[in-house]
Amino acid sequence: MKSILNPKFSSLSSNFPKLSSFSLFSRPFTSSFRNNQSRFSNPLCLNQTTTATPLFIVSSTNSISKSQNRTLQATASTSGDIHVIMGPMFAGKTSSLISRMKSESANGRNVAIIKSSKDTRYGLDSIVTHDGAKLPCWALSDLSSFKQKFGVDAYEQLDVIGIDEAQFFDDLYDFCREAADHDGKTVIVAGLDGNYLRKRFGSVLDIIPLADSITKLTARCEICGKNALFTLRKTQDTQVELIGGVDVYMPVCRQHYVNGQVAVETARHVVESNKVECGSHT
Repeated sequence: MKSILNPKFSSLSSNFPKLSSFSLFSRPFTSSFRNNQSRFSNPLCLNQTTTATPLFIVSSTNSISKSQNRTLQATASTSGDIHVIMGPMFAGKTSSLISRMKSESANGRNVAIIKSSKDTRYGLDSIVTHDGAKLPCWALSDLSSFKQKFGVDAYEQLDVIGIDEAQFFDDLYDFCREAADHDGKTVIVAGLDGNYLRKRFGSVLDIIPLADSITKLTARCEICGKNALFTLRKTQDTQVELIGGVDVYMPVCRQHYVNGQVAVETARHVVESNKVECGSHT
């Protein structure tokens, strides 16, 4: 039986003492769809032998075929769910994802984690929190290739899929919808909902209408210690995707985001003015 992890993870260091719980198990399929022919006592009738009307009424004028019944059962038994963890940088999104994935694995569910191959800060074989906690993962440029690279048979036995740095995946919506609606997977998504300009970042907000639950985390404002809802970029770079850590970003509250943006803009104008003056003397 295949492992859900990339074979190269078998030689990982002692940072992964409990990774055996992430092995791929073959477990019997159980359906949560209950027998629709169950009989119940009618609480409004003194005669306790009287039974309630069955869920499906079969008559000459209104009937549901066996094939339709099987379709309903299949749909009910393969339905998955989607959970979104979002917030600014340094809010603990990856930590929350790791905790959830460990819990799912400990409960006997088969799990796999995906992250964007764009994020190379801590290597490509793990998702890593800012304080050093980590778990093995699959680093991909797009989510649509996951099933093939993971293996179709192994994918069929997966229960839970975790996605870190989800804002970098352009096909996030289609993947989550397919995995939950049609493949019966639980999908846990962690990512930034906004960029350093407080505008939508990637496709994370697009999957909100699909989600069963949404968790908005906050960090601690680096200036005053209040709840930080926003990410302030400390450098003068203007590209939307600029991967970095504390050297580039800081979590801030609303007040210090506004004040900080003013300071950043002022510094940018000063630098640009100096460039113009220097250029005029050449």
